[in-house]
Amino acid sequence: MTASVRHDRPPRGPRRRARLLAVVAVLSTAVVTAGILAAYLYRGRTAPAADPQAAARHAAASQHLAAAESGLLPWHLPAPVSREVVVPGRHGKLIVLGGLTPSGASAAGVYSVGTRTGAARRIGALGVAVHDAAGAVTGGRALVFGGGSATSIATVQGFTLPGGHGGAAPGLARLPNARSDLAAVTVGAVTYVLGGYDGTRPDASVLATTDGRTFRNVATLKVPVRYPAVAALGGKIFVFGGLTVTGLRAGTPVNTIQAVDPARHTCSVIGHLPEPLAGAAAATLHGEVFVAGGESTVPQSRALGTGTTQYHARGPRVGVETGGARTFTVSTIWAFQPTTGRLLPAGRLQVPVSHAAVTVSGSRAWIVGGESHGVPIAAVQMLRRNEAFGTAGAQGAGSPYFGASLLIADRGNNRLLVLTDTMHVAWKYPSAKAPRDPLRFYFPDDAFFIKHGTAIISNQEQNDTLVEIAYPSGKIIWSYGHPRQPGTAAGYLYEPDDAYLLKNGKITVADANNCRVLVINHNGTVAHQIGTNGVCQHNPPSSMGTPNGDTPLADGNLLVSEINGSWVTEYTPAGKLVWTVQLPISYPSDPQQLGHDRYLIADYAAPGQILEFNRAGRILYRYRVASGPGRLDHPSLVELLPSGVFMANDDYNNRMVAIDPATRALVWQYGVTGRKGRGPGKLHIPDGFDLLLPNGTTPTHRVTG
Repeated sequence: MTASVRHDRPPRGPRRRARLLAVVAVLSTAVVTAGILAAYLYRGRTAPAADPQAAARHAAASQHLAAAESGLLPWHLPAPVSREVVVPGRHGKLIVLGGLTPSGASAAGVYSVGTRTGAARRIGALGVAVHDAAGAVTGGRALVFGGGSATSIATVQGFTLPGGHGGAAPGLARLPNARSDLAAVTVGAVTYVLGGYDGTRPDASVLATTDGRTFRNVATLKVPVRYPAVAALGGKIFVFGGLTVTGLRAGTPVNTIQAVDPARHTCSVIGHLPEPLAGAAAATLHGEVFVAGGESTVPQSRALGTGTTQYHARGPRVGVETGGARTFTVSTIWAFQPTTGRLLPAGRLQVPVSHAAVTVSGSRAWIVGGESHGVPIAAVQMLRRNEAFGTAGAQGAGSPYFGASLLIADRGNNRLLVLTDTMHVAWKYPSAKAPRDPLRFYFPDDAFFIKHGTAIISNQEQNDTLVEIAYPSGKIIWSYGHPRQPGTAAGYLYEPDDAYLLKNGKITVADANNCRVLVINHNGTVAHQIGTNGVCQHNPPSSMGTPNGDTPLADGNLLVSEINGSWVTEYTPAGKLVWTVQLPISYPSDPQQLGHDRYLIADYAAPGQILEFNRAGRILYRYRVASGPGRLDHPSLVELLPSGVFMANDDYNNRMVAIDPATRALVWQYGVTGRKGRGPGKLHIPDGFDLLLPNGTTPTHRVTG
């Protein structure tokens, strides 16, 4: 949604003109409070702690498993690391211990990392530098079991964690045998150590400890493996995949799923993975087990631009296993169905990774560092159970708009696209199948579904026209304006922005360069005009400064954003002023209402911002990332989706993105960052979007026609 000519880069000059994206008609207060606020607990607020036993019973009773929401955090570790230990600290901190450096050396450092900002500080060191160890927290201490140093070791190291300060504790004890490439999981007060080898021979014993000093053998793995993914549920321990240790296939991932019952001292193979897997991460979240990433012998699809962020791992490959088959780094997230022993696809990691450390803190699993295609990375990813992202095993599981269709105004390519929740292009316009277009479709700045999903309304900013297009036939059923002929007279527009169909059949549009908002009857006459032609100054209610948004509200009013001076104003359709506020941002674009006195807006700048504010102009929430994959480049529209995440046009990054408000993690992307294109997974300055549910409703602007 712009109000000026935009080429491959934003226009320069003393007055930047607007570009609004498809603005979301505001949800009613009842919908917001009952639906949105209940589903989207963020901004420092967390959901009530779940009862793990009740969650486990629910998961066991239900065959339907929730999909996963996963995202790449906007911050990263001070340096790449893999094969480390991570445990939860106090006050939302992650404690990272040891690991493998990019040079291939074992590390001894212990770091505290804040999950909100990524602020990291060294808080001590282990007595022995180590990688490929296992970790747990017992009695306020982080325990590091075994691992690899110069060789596999049996040492159990402890690190005290009083409020994030501490140091190496005296040597606690030793494992019965040297052991590296192992895993640990805690059930109640007991920590279980399993998997791994002594450098030559596998160790199949499952050890239990409550203090890190004494160990007892509670079971024996049926399939001894290194690098298994391990999680516990319902009193059992599940072991996913791993590397074989001996025999002709030594060093090769396996596909077995083993279940250990410590109470009965048994272990059995209960199922098989969809593909052989080693070095994956596993976590139990609200009674559901997820398995993510790893290394597989099955080649993996690496289609750019479809669902995952382009994170570029740089540096030498380390830790490449020898003696086994070639492997590929996995991005798939699976949900485990214990009643059947199956893994169901539940989503994708934003960065494919193996040999990462994982821990659960709050309602999320944190996947720290690891190796992407053999290269250690500094990225941190989060994963949480989110039913609004779909059902595991279903098509589209893991999508932020699961079950819906996504309409994109791909402005730089002069086209509209409709994507399924699997990111398949199901429809595009113009196309060879569509009827002839006498208006020469050009510069679609916004587009919205209308008439219960049977049509689309779009404004062509540089074409000075509005059109209604029958969906899916592509027939033009209504238009207003004259192609490439700007003007102020009846029937003319000058860079129109954000056209909406209202419930009463009228059309509202921000006629940006005429500095007015029009409410147009379907017969082409003007029902109302707000602002004075050519008077582009904020002086409500008589004039406004280059409007680029006119979002319809539940009470029938319009929420208008003005580029000049960064104003947001609510008007009645007849032009009566309700309230106005000046925001401390550079370029307001397409405001939306979230609640009684809470509004959402994009700052069309580089780096761009996503903000929430109230009528007093107070900023209630801010997303602003200065560098890295999370940096926005002139976002023009942001909306809060029913799944609880923000979706935004990241215009000059040539992508659509979805962002988790609580963690600020990138959870989805369509388009290749910074690279324009027309093929699958590519966009060119996307400038508007909308969602359509199967029942014909538009969840982000329910009050429109």
